[in-house]
Amino acid sequence: MGQYTWAPLPNVAVNTNGQRFDDVFFLNANVGWAANGYYAAVYKTIDGGDNWTLQTNNTVLGSNHYFRNIEFLDENIGFLGTLNGKFYRTTNGGTSWDLVTINPNPQAICGLDCVGPSTVYGCGAYFFPAYIIKSTDSGQTWEYIDMSAYADALVEVLFLDENTGFAAGNNATGAVVLKTVDGGQTWSILYNGTISGEYVWKLQVLTGNPNIIFGAVEAAAPNNGTLIKSIDGGQTWVVKNAPEPEIQAVGFVDENTGWMGGHATGFYQTTDGGDTWVNTTVGSNLNRIFIMSPTLAYACGTTIYKMTPSMAIPQFTEQPRKPLQVTIAPMPITNKLQIEITFLGVDHLNLGLYDQQGKRITTLLIDEINGAGKKEYSFDFPYTDGVYYLNLHTNTGRQSVKIVK
Repeated sequence: MGQYTWAPLPNVAVNTNGQRFDDVFFLNANVGWAANGYYAAVYKTIDGGDNWTLQTNNTVLGSNHYFRNIEFLDENIGFLGTLNGKFYRTTNGGTSWDLVTINPNPQAICGLDCVGPSTVYGCGAYFFPAYIIKSTDSGQTWEYIDMSAYADALVEVLFLDENTGFAAGNNATGAVVLKTVDGGQTWSILYNGTISGEYVWKLQVLTGNPNIIFGAVEAAAPNNGTLIKSIDGGQTWVVKNAPEPEIQAVGFVDENTGWMGGHATGFYQTTDGGDTWVNTTVGSNLNRIFIMSPTLAYACGTTIYKMTPSMAIPQFTEQPRKPLQVTIAPMPITNKLQIEITFLGVDHLNLGLYDQQGKRITTLLIDEINGAGKKEYSFDFPYTDGVYYLNLHTNTGRQSVKIVK
């Protein structure tokens, strides 16, 4: 793959059951943290990822969590977002974590960004509603900003400085990118897709050029994911096909060379700005690609990956992500849709119905799942005979199930 070589790092956990690390953050070339999602664990490295130390997990915190993201202001002050209505702050580099109180309490923190010496932004939630949280005193006090006027769900927040930044997710029309120049008090829409149910899942501003912005648009089958790109700070956008539907992570080192990946997908590279993609076969299940420089980057998926020009590639076998077990009976359906879903643990369910062309018809249900086990759902189905897709969006990914009436 040319001069850019990715490899899984040693001495850090490798997920089983197809789960993943949801986030990785590096303060500098040596000091970084990784947040494991489903297995809820934080690891720290001080040698560029060669060795990792477990800092906290469910046992330490005494609760059941799904860790979504991790971000630090400096070597001491950092923040840990979860999908379980809890948000944490550390003042000792991650050795211990304290619960943060915000009113109203966010249901989940899906995106975090620290900017400047003391400003922190967060956003949520992928399963609705849309809000921003903001602190200007290193996380001691917080402001909650209702974003329902601009979006239905927010997944990513990315700031250029304390006042100017972006938020991304979706609204009723489709995937959306928003911009603020006044610290989050007002927002304008820079990009809005036209396929309901799609999300702008991750954003990247190219290092050294704030006018070049990349976005990963996550789709639901049968639609394909897309790469969106702007070279004028978000005023206009080019849309290109991504390698697979469930694309979430994006990272470029220049205008032409970059990578994408997502839940249960490969780890893809482009050298022509996204016109074509090749699977590197290095890893899978990506949620973030963290670009530090043209010669150093990290990514999180089934494990943690590192890119340097001289990286050696060890032998490594990953387990594919296992989809949720979904039973629909009877099939074909008639006037009722009867669904049984087996959940692996605490989760959220956003259940959408799509037609054969991939157009979202409706959201059938948004449900909070309290633990592992089976749940049954029943819906009236007053639609014409034909083929439909049921899309399950949960903490651990998206999957589509074909149904016939």
